[in-house]
Amino acid sequence: MSTELGHDKPITEALNRQIVLVLDFGSQYSELIARRIRETQVYSEVVSYQTSAAQIKELNPKGIILSGGPSSVYDEYAPKCDREIWNLGVPVLGVCYGMQLMVQQLGGDVRKAERGEYGKASLFIDDPTDLLTNVEDGSTMWMSHGDSCVELPSGFTTLAHTDNTPCAAIAHHDRQLYGVQFHPEVVHSIGGIALIRNFIYHICQCQPTWTTAAFVEEAIREVRAKVGDKRVLLALSGGVDSSTLAFLLHRAIGDQLTCMFIDQGFMRKYEPERLVKVFEEQFHINVEYVNARDKFLSAIANITDPEEKRRRIGHEFIRVFEEQSKRLGPFDYLAQGTLYPDVIESAGTNIDPKTGERVAVKIKSHHNVGGLPKDLQFKLVEPLRKLFKDEVRKVGRSIGLPEEIVQRQPFPGPGLAIRILGEVTAERLNILRDADLIVRQEINRHGIYNDLWQAFAVLLPIRSVGVMGDKRTYAYPIVLRFVSSEDGMTADWSRVPYDILEIISNRIVNEVKGVNRVVYDITSKPPGTIEWE
Repeated sequence: MSTELGHDKPITEALNRQIVLVLDFGSQYSELIARRIRETQVYSEVVSYQTSAAQIKELNPKGIILSGGPSSVYDEYAPKCDREIWNLGVPVLGVCYGMQLMVQQLGGDVRKAERGEYGKASLFIDDPTDLLTNVEDGSTMWMSHGDSCVELPSGFTTLAHTDNTPCAAIAHHDRQLYGVQFHPEVVHSIGGIALIRNFIYHICQCQPTWTTAAFVEEAIREVRAKVGDKRVLLALSGGVDSSTLAFLLHRAIGDQLTCMFIDQGFMRKYEPERLVKVFEEQFHINVEYVNARDKFLSAIANITDPEEKRRRIGHEFIRVFEEQSKRLGPFDYLAQGTLYPDVIESAGTNIDPKTGERVAVKIKSHHNVGGLPKDLQFKLVEPLRKLFKDEVRKVGRSIGLPEEIVQRQPFPGPGLAIRILGEVTAERLNILRDADLIVRQEINRHGIYNDLWQAFAVLLPIRSVGVMGDKRTYAYPIVLRFVSSEDGMTADWSRVPYDILEIISNRIVNEVKGVNRVVYDITSKPPGTIEWE
């Protein structure tokens, strides 16, 4: 992510420049901190710990939160923030490593703890005012640290402790500097959200101005100013990101927007037809439907390696997109559904404590149109680039996106091609489409669709013996993969009632020709992944 703080100023200016910054020291929870702040309806951005105090002052934040991180403050290449941050007169909250860095840089003492503290711990409150207002004594907080603060800097006092950590929460009230040794942003920390709200509202004096309506208004204004009377092309996939983007752009520039839907033949049953009908007939958004099913199927003929499938599908998409955009063009702008996690990941904030080198983070390119030929000469329009996934859903809902699209479960870019293990054929696609349709029908009929992160069918490239109507069968098995998750990073297999699984199994083996066995995947992530390929 760029640390040029002139970047994306229009949003913060529209919200009276009210922003809380998260300085990222390589924590796995940095994004989560920003999300928790936004849940209080206050805008937050993640920036590198290398951002200077002068740059931060230019952005005029209402508050600063220092994230945790994998380093010790005593590592040779431990990441350090600009010491002038403590003198900006802006409230600061250090979380875990962020607190230890604050203590060390301000003259306190941090040492390796005799006993590390990982997992749940009870927080005993010594000062229930200010930061810990409405946080109950004895609340469970999530710990993850090997170092501990043994001597506080001058002017600091202890707000709370645990059995193993004497200084679990600290404060310098006059300078509005605070630190917590636990992670209030994670769901396991009971009272953590109350603590964050105390910091945001009472200490930083923020107002809840980061609303869906405010974002939509500003995004439309920004798109109109940037695009003017030029034409915009959007590659529509049918997912919530590109669909929300299409609705937002259509509201901003109307018929200057052209959506291109490339049907690669790997979508679920009836989805392409339903998508085009909804956009064109119901909402009068221009969609150019491109039937490229035969081209894509030929491109992966006889291919069994999953990564090679993805590569060929991606290459074919670029080729078709280039060909069709030139046919429909010219276009001045390409709209992409880039989201804020993509922006953060592109920074590679993580630091190797042994070398001090930045650790590259692979960007998830399947969300966007990656690798487009340079001679297309598009300028980019990315109005969702400041939003997390849950915020995109809120925006989509607020501007009239149908609920079936808003709540659409994650679906891989290569579609059913990576839910068929081994070679993809027309026959196997038809089998999986029919099985997948039954899964979707039943989880909707039983009212559990929104309780599941993902629920889908997988076709295995093997056959087993069965018996139907006193006759021997030799057919494919279908694997049911139902998982629960908050963000897709980790997932647990869903404990779906047996009677629902039984109905799905009976329907599949009776209604889908070529299937005689249904199995249920009870593997969590990790060690497994959500998708099979």
